Amino acid sequence: MKFRLLAGASSSLLLLTTLLTACSSGSGSGSGSGSGGSDGDSELTVWLMRDSVSAAFQKEFTDAFTAAHPDIHLKVQIQEWDGIGQKVTAALASNDAPDVIEVGNTQVAQYAQSGGLVDLTGKKTDLGGGTWLKGLAEPGAWEGKQYGIPYYAANRVVVYRKDLFQRAGVDPAAIRTRQQWLAATRKLNTGDQQGIYLTGQTWYALAGFIWDEGGDLAVRDGGTWKGALDTPEALAGMRFYKELQALGKGPKDADEANPPQAEVMAGGKVAQIISVPGGANVIAQHNPRLKGKLGFFPIPGKTADKPGAVFTGGSDLVVPAASRHQDAAYTFIKELTGDTWQKKLALAMSYVPNKTSLAPAVASDPGAATMAVGAAEGRATPNTPGWAAVEAENPIKDYMTAALTGRDMRQAAAKASAEITRAMNTAS
Repeated sequence: MKFRLLAGASSSLLLLTTLLTACSSGSGSGSGSGSGGSDGDSELTVWLMRDSVSAAFQKEFTDAFTAAHPDIHLKVQIQEWDGIGQKVTAALASNDAPDVIEVGNTQVAQYAQSGGLVDLTGKKTDLGGGTWLKGLAEPGAWEGKQYGIPYYAANRVVVYRKDLFQRAGVDPAAIRTRQQWLAATRKLNTGDQQGIYLTGQTWYALAGFIWDEGGDLAVRDGGTWKGALDTPEALAGMRFYKELQALGKGPKDADEANPPQAEVMAGGKVAQIISVPGGANVIAQHNPRLKGKLGFFPIPGKTADKPGAVFTGGSDLVVPAASRHQDAAYTFIKELTGDTWQKKLALAMSYVPNKTSLAPAVASDPGAATMAVGAAEGRATPNTPGWAAVEAENPIKDYMTAALTGRDMRQAAAKASAEITRAMNTAS
């Protein structure tokens, strides 16, 4: 599944988006036999996704890793996003798999279910698993075992116009709750200026509001999954979404990519959007006059004691069961997900590090620092291979449009929940 975390920003931003939760794969080569590739020289084949690291970071890490581990010959292969799911599946089923693959955090379950991944549960303590971001760690597990090791994360924040907030007398630092957010947005929603641009089908934002209410998109019911959009908690989340969305002119029948929301905000009449921080760069590219006028704050929570829940996009690292060098693969993962290189990666790419304890590492980057605050309340979609079928059909979007255009919200939610139930259980 390709999660469009940055959907609507621009084509370049969409590439990073998919990167934030997508899959990885490629074809690997290796020599030797058995799982102890660090015993003697071994060629370690690693698949990383296009633009998940910069060329400069890749070189710096590779040089340092090679110097520290001269018996491991590191071969990094950069993979493209198109068709990557099928490529990973084929690799895991082969006898010639790479040794490490970067995969989307929400896709670990479907790969683990196939039996093609190494169980890394016993490595959690050694890797500092006690402080991993939940939004990466939880979907990296399947049936009580840890297969995916958190690599990096990103999530949505509020991108706002500093000048418009100041003109309206709104202090973003004082917006700590949803009600404060609504009050501020009403002040900003005046004349031809939109208090917020929020489309009707930005369903990852809705998910956060539902989670804040104590609800979920789907829940496990015995041995099957059941859609949960018609629960009181989920309906409360949708009602808040409806109230917020009305404070702007976003289309009720489209998502943030149609039209690209960053381009809409670049038009100069929008006070805020919900986006990853990279959206600010795209806005400034389309309208250079807004450079330096864009800021960030965490999506507010239901109460002031914690920020709103957000979908955590990002990647995990997995080891295929067919890897010929599993010990060397673990050495690579331990290095790249360790504190030293996590700090460097976060600063180089404006990511959120994989551990809550490393949040101070991005304090100098306003956008990444704001993401890190929200990441502490990060969540992921239901952890089951069947969720991919839900996103393929996406009845959530149709439900949202129905709820925003005056149709009976409860009936629409019940219909969407039934469709989610069918899709998840048919797929699994």
